[in-house]
Amino acid sequence: MSLPTPPPDIPRQESLIEYPSQFPIKVMGEKVDGLVHAISMIARQFDPAFDASTIELRESKGGKYLGITVTITATSREQLDELYRTLSTHPMVKVVL
Repeated sequence: MSLPTPPPDIPRQESLIEYPSQFPIKVMGEKVDGLVHAISMIARQFDPAFDASTIELRESKGGKYLGITVTITATSREQLDELYRTLSTHPMVKVVL
């Protein structure tokens, strides 16, 4: 059984996010020197007004990994896509949510 196709006169909504908005991104990596600095520099590339004092850190139970939440001002889907790509390909980053 297939789902019905929406009528062509109803536009597909490309994003549920309203721009600009504050957008949290969670990044996880091994707890090593320079990880937080690297993530904050990437965040600043995509949001020049990024405030590093808003970074939230959460260490894993065993202390091997560090969860970092950065909140940027999202201005477009393209900006977010490129930010996720940049974070995901960074050698210190294991996961981006």
